[in-house]
Amino acid sequence: MADLDLRPLSLGEILDRTFSLYRKNFLLFAGITAIPQLLVLALRLAQTLFMTSPAGRMNVPVEQLQAGPSGGLLAFGIVGFLIGVIVYLVAYLFAQGGTVFAVSELYLGRPTTIGSSLGRMRGQLGSLFGVLLLNGLAVMCAFILLIIPGIYLACRLLTCVPAALLEDLGPRSSLERSWGLTKDYAGRAFVIYLLYFVLVYAAAFLFTFPFGVAVALAAKNPEALRMWFAVSHVGEFIAEVLVRPILTIATAVFYYDLRVRKEAFDLQFMMNPTGSIAPGAPGVARTLS
Repeated sequence: MADLDLRPLSLGEILDRTFSLYRKNFLLFAGITAIPQLLVLALRLAQTLFMTSPAGRMNVPVEQLQAGPSGGLLAFGIVGFLIGVIVYLVAYLFAQGGTVFAVSELYLGRPTTIGSSLGRMRGQLGSLFGVLLLNGLAVMCAFILLIIPGIYLACRLLTCVPAALLEDLGPRSSLERSWGLTKDYAGRAFVIYLLYFVLVYAAAFLFTFPFGVAVALAAKNPEALRMWFAVSHVGEFIAEVLVRPILTIATAVFYYDLRVRKEAFDLQFMMNPTGSIAPGAPGVARTLS
């Protein structure tokens, strides 16, 4: 993708470049998202099979069914839930980080693959988890106080993930870095978020809502219920694979645009095209203010 010249972009050009990258490298981004998410899909299908299987209820006395779930079954459900959360979290971290690395390579005119992009996440899971946790806590606290400050804070911290991964920053430093980069450009981040949520709801309407209706209609038929639950999980998987990369791609493109605008990153890269990404310029704000 050497034709992606490094220069300041308008908001329309950021979005156009996002969808251009997504369209031209669809299999790459879909694969980066799909491979980790396959683990989540497999776990959900297994849980659906176990929880809704009529065979699991055969030869169980009526009194036991009326008494509610046993302690062992309850413990199994809790353990299954925790495993599901862990699997989903790991898949999310790999997909988001792998997409950021892939966009970085493509944006700088370098070839990349699904394996190499996901492989670069080795050793980065803990750091990225810390970044997302701190980011989520900050935004949640702002939302608790008032909705508008929460939205504003989320927009200012949009680029914390590419900053953390591409500049090897810790959780606090990456949030401070994003805060400095997005100064005067929170409106662009808001539009990126808005477009993403429109796409999320559109995908949910197409791939999950119809199957949710089918699940509700099949509530009295265990076999049909199990089938429609499984189909709904597949629909969620498809929606996830199709839509999730778009926000991450847009975030990475936005990150590079801010660096070009504020730090002349295009000139830095011209002087050292094979080197690693330099840290932020000293003039960039380093404190949340």
